[in-house]
Amino acid sequence: MQITDIIILVAIIAYMLMMVGIGLAVSKQNKSSSDFYLGGRKLGPLVTAMSAEASDMSGWLLMGLPAVALMGGLPEAFWTALGLAIGTYINWLVVAKRIRTYSQEIDAFTLPDFFAKRFGDGKKILTTVSALFIVIFFIPYTASGFSACGKLFSSLFGMSYTTAMIISAAVIIVYCTLGGFLAASTTDFIQSIIMTIALLVVIGFGEGMAHGFGNIIDNVKNLGGYLNVFQGYSVADGATTSYGALPVASTLAWGLGYFGMPHILLRFMAIEDKNKLKLSRRVASVWVTISMGVAVLIGVIGYSLMKQGVVPTYADGSAAETIIVDIAKFLSTYGYVPAFVGGVILAGILASTMSTADSQLLAASSSISQNLIQETFHVKLSQKASILLARVSVIVISIIAIFLARDPNSSVFRVVSFAWAGFGAAFGPVVLTALFWKRTNKYGAIAGMITGGVMVFFWKFVIRTAFAGTVLDFYELLPAFVLGLIVIIVVSLLTKEPDAEITKTFDRVKAMK
Repeated sequence: MQITDIIILVAIIAYMLMMVGIGLAVSKQNKSSSDFYLGGRKLGPLVTAMSAEASDMSGWLLMGLPAVALMGGLPEAFWTALGLAIGTYINWLVVAKRIRTYSQEIDAFTLPDFFAKRFGDGKKILTTVSALFIVIFFIPYTASGFSACGKLFSSLFGMSYTTAMIISAAVIIVYCTLGGFLAASTTDFIQSIIMTIALLVVIGFGEGMAHGFGNIIDNVKNLGGYLNVFQGYSVADGATTSYGALPVASTLAWGLGYFGMPHILLRFMAIEDKNKLKLSRRVASVWVTISMGVAVLIGVIGYSLMKQGVVPTYADGSAAETIIVDIAKFLSTYGYVPAFVGGVILAGILASTMSTADSQLLAASSSISQNLIQETFHVKLSQKASILLARVSVIVISIIAIFLARDPNSSVFRVVSFAWAGFGAAFGPVVLTALFWKRTNKYGAIAGMITGGVMVFFWKFVIRTAFAGTVLDFYELLPAFVLGLIVIIVVSLLTKEPDAEITKTFDRVKAMK
C-alpha cells in the first residue's frame, strides 16, 4: 500500500472512530426506550434539519444521483432532484409542526405508535401492519447503504467487496446500538457537514480536471438529449428517447415519498421546540436543493472526465456509481495533502451512507422490539430489558441487511427508489389524512396503507414488467400513492365515524398554535 493510500485510510478511520466515540458519549443518556428511539425530544433546530436531510439523502446523493446524470444526462436526474426539493419544502412546511404537536399530545414516539393512538386502534392492527411494512422496506434500503460502503472500499483499496461491506456495517451497528436515536441524529449532523465538503471539493477539482465548464458543455452538447430535460439519452448505447409529460410526472412523484418516510418524520417528532421548525425548514430546504444540484453537475462533469480517460469508462449506471470515488483517487496522486482531502471526500461518501443506514436500523428495530413484540404481542419488559431488546433488534436486522447486500452489482439508486416508493405509498396518504382530515378512521387507514404498499409491488413487478417501454412503464410511487389515498377516503366514508374522543383530540391539536 502506497503512502497516499495510507493517508486516505487514516482519514477514513479517524472519521469512523469519531462516529463510534459519539455513540459512546451519548449512550448513558438513554434511560428508556423513548430516549433510545426519539432522543427524549431534545433535538435542536440545526441538528433536526441536517440530520433529517442527511438521513434522507444517503449514498444515493453522492453515488446514485451523479451516476444517473452521467449515464443518462439531465432528464431523470433533474426531475428527480426537483421533485425531491419540492417535496422536502412542503413536508417541512405542512407536516412537521402538526406531527410534532400531535405525537406529543398522544404520547407517541414511533410512527406505528402514532397511527394506533391517532385512530384509537386498540387491537393494534395498524401497529402491526405499519411495523411490517417498515421492516419489509427498510431492510433492503439499509442493505443498499451497506452495498454503497462495500463499493467504496472495494474500489478504493482493491479489497474484497464483502469484507469491506461487513466492516463498514459493523461501525454503523456499534454506534447505533450504543447511542440510539440521539447518536444517530448527532452523527448525521456531522455527516451532513462532511458530505457538503465532499461535494464542493469534488465539483471544484472535477471542473479543473475537465478544463473548465466551457469544455464540459462542449463534450455533451452534441449528445442527443443529454442536456435536454425533455429527452432521455443513454451513454451506454447512444439511444435517445423522448421524456414526455407522464415520465416527468412520475419522476417528480419522488417528492410524494417524503410524507411517508419514518426516519424523517421521527426528526419532526423529536425537535425540542416546535416553534423552531421554521428555522429547520429553511436550513433543510436550502441544503437539499444545493447539494442535489451539485450532485447532478458532478455527473455531467464525470462524462467529460470519462472521455478524457481521467476516470474509467463505465459500462452501466451501477458501475458509474463510483464516479466520486474515482475522482477522489485521482486527487490523491497530487501529493500527501490532496490525498488527505481525497480521504475526506471518501469519508463524505461513507457519511452519506451511514447517516441513512443508522436511521433506518433504528426505525426498523423499533418496529420489531417496540411495536410488534411489546405492543402487538403484549410482552411486558422493564426499561432496561426494553433497551436491550432494541439493541438486539438492530443487530439482527443488520445481519439480514448484510446478507441482502452481498451482491456487488446491485444498483444503489434502483434499490433506494423502490424502498422510497414503498414508504411513500404505504404511509404518505395515511400521514396526510391523519393530520388534516378529521373524518379519517382506522378502517380507512388500514385499507389505504395495505393498498399503497401492495400496489408498489404490483406495479413494479407486474405492470412495469408486462408493459415495459410503454406508457405504463413509470415510477410505481405515483399510482400507488394516488390509489392508497382514494381507498382511505372511500373506506372512511363508507364506515362509521371516529369516536368522539378521537375527534376531540384532533380538534384540540388543530387549535394549537
